[in-house]
Amino acid sequence: MITELNERSREIFKYIVSSYLESGDPVGSRTISKQGLIKLSPASIRNTMADLEELGLLQSPHTSAGRIPTDLGLRLYVDGLMEVGRLSDEERSAIDSQCGVKGLSPEDMISQASSLLTNLSSCASLVVAPKQEDAVKQIQFVRLEPGKALIVMVMQNGLVENRLMEVPPDLPESAFITASNYLNAKLSGKTIASAEKDILSDIKSSTAKLDTLTQDLIRRGIALPHTSSSAGHIIVRGQSKLLEDVRAIEDLERARALLGYLDEQKNMLKLLDLVGNAQGVQLFIGTENQIFDQSGWSMVLAPYKNREQRIIGAIGVIGPTRLNYDRIIPMVDYTSQIITKLVDEM
Repeated sequence: MITELNERSREIFKYIVSSYLESGDPVGSRTISKQGLIKLSPASIRNTMADLEELGLLQSPHTSAGRIPTDLGLRLYVDGLMEVGRLSDEERSAIDSQCGVKGLSPEDMISQASSLLTNLSSCASLVVAPKQEDAVKQIQFVRLEPGKALIVMVMQNGLVENRLMEVPPDLPESAFITASNYLNAKLSGKTIASAEKDILSDIKSSTAKLDTLTQDLIRRGIALPHTSSSAGHIIVRGQSKLLEDVRAIEDLERARALLGYLDEQKNMLKLLDLVGNAQGVQLFIGTENQIFDQSGWSMVLAPYKNREQRIIGAIGVIGPTRLNYDRIIPMVDYTSQIITKLVDEM
């Protein structure tokens, strides 16, 4: 859509959005004209604003003569017109020192980072900790009856998990023993997710020298759904920041609704689905975010990874749609990169 706007429309639209992000107030044609940056009469500016409103990029709040950007307008601005800023040396140093304190566990390091983001961004911060699979200590295939077998897994934390699976009725006992021995050698101290790629590659290349029946048993065994993962959780800090910019009763009600939603872990865990597909910084503006299903809020999230480059969580901020995007996006991005680096070194 950005290509459909002429230079006049772009300049006026860009001025309105940047002014709104700075002050939160509607912008009128006379205000733009008085600035002298755009050499047009208030009437011409007003006509252009009306065109932008028809395109769904601007809206008029209540009875105000001014305009503010819609969620669509903010998305267009961020994607096509905004110049992403750079972190200051002080901000980089603060993130490096806060996250890199020696002796911190990964959980404490990420908690420190979320507190720092709250202070630097003046927004509530989010940490998404996805479901974590437990490492396997021992695994065994056990025949129950013709056509059925049980996989018994003893986890490193002491929990025992059983998975029921169907097998060929005439599958020999040797296949169960060989499959158990092979997986015990491959999985000891590892999660199935972290070892699965290596196991499948082994089978495909015939490195393991397993017969066809045993290979099939192993493939289907490691592909079965499991239940021993921890539920995952969300850490939210700085909720009070969401109330600092409230200007009207309806804003207060929306803020209260959001705070209630953030307190419900079962709702917030829906964020895990976003994390699993994230590539770099993810930005959700207003009603784009189906999780909160209400306008007025934006969320900036970036994933962090483990040493296998698998996404294990995300960190970010949530605040009003008039976030200082050009500053917060690189801040969240850099924090996630630092966490990924430090996790890899642990």
